[in-house]
Amino acid sequence: MNVSDFDFNLPETLIAQHPVEPRDASRLMVVNRDSEGIEHHTFRDLVSLLKTGDVLVLNNTRVIPARLIGEKEGTEAKIEVLLLRRLELDVWEALVKPGKRLKVGQKVRFGNGLLIAELQDILANGNRRIQFTYSGVFEGILDQLGEMPLPPYITAQLENQERYQTVYSKERGSVAAPTAGLHFTPELLSRLQEKGIEIVEILLHVGLGTFRPVKVDDIREHTMHSEYYRVDTEAAERINRAKLEGRRVIAVGTTAARTLESVGNKGRVVPGEGWTDIFIYPGYSFQVVDALLTNFHFPKSTLVMLVSALAGRELILKAYEVAVLERYRFYSFGDAMLIV
Repeated sequence: MNVSDFDFNLPETLIAQHPVEPRDASRLMVVNRDSEGIEHHTFRDLVSLLKTGDVLVLNNTRVIPARLIGEKEGTEAKIEVLLLRRLELDVWEALVKPGKRLKVGQKVRFGNGLLIAELQDILANGNRRIQFTYSGVFEGILDQLGEMPLPPYITAQLENQERYQTVYSKERGSVAAPTAGLHFTPELLSRLQEKGIEIVEILLHVGLGTFRPVKVDDIREHTMHSEYYRVDTEAAERINRAKLEGRRVIAVGTTAARTLESVGNKGRVVPGEGWTDIFIYPGYSFQVVDALLTNFHFPKSTLVMLVSALAGRELILKAYEVAVLERYRFYSFGDAMLIV
């Protein structure tokens, strides 16, 4: 199976630069796997589209202001550091731009020395191992000095940084938002619960590896980067009860889907935490996920491969063709798709 099998034409004008207001005013395409039918709705129609007893599984991770702009000590050359994941207390794996300017042992100062980063090592994957020194609380300094790591295809300024967080975000640790959740408002979540739709929260800290391009022709040779997940006992029990009772488990976003499938075993969820590098593409047999809420993704991406595994490649490519014709908005601030 080749990466070219998941290509499609996407006009650049359909890449959303701004989120819609209110959040649930975005469009929602509903794709039915059985009938292969495609319907067009608004996201707030979700209340009427879901059934009493359905379980919505949300990823409650919170994006950190992971982009830091500083000066190389001694030269004042501009250096950008993008935090990817914490390795130890004050040690992070990071991207450094321009990487060649910073050698092992050299330092970068942020905020006139409020935060100092020293390059410890260049990792096998090309990322950097960074040691931070500071006075005070790291998270507070990061809030003061860091910027929201918006994807590079979003060139417009984001005035309200909370628009790149879900309204249910809780635990800091992601460098990208679980964007399918950006469409929910507190009011919509309340209306869903009033209808008897159960809401369960799990955690996966989203890394940039999810969005990196597939650089091999044969997708089976692609390796995913690991991301930290946690599914507690209560969440697992509620999902397992729904499965036993024949109720649908609906993952909100590919991150929630990957987490559920990472802890799935013969149709049941096993609670736990750890690191997952699960790669889902056509031929995969889903253990837990019955339906999926997701945004519209990059051509030839692992995310398109995941939704193709659930709905079938031909149906997904047909849906994407319709989305382009109907001028749906794509990517992080774009519209949504519900696969049932």
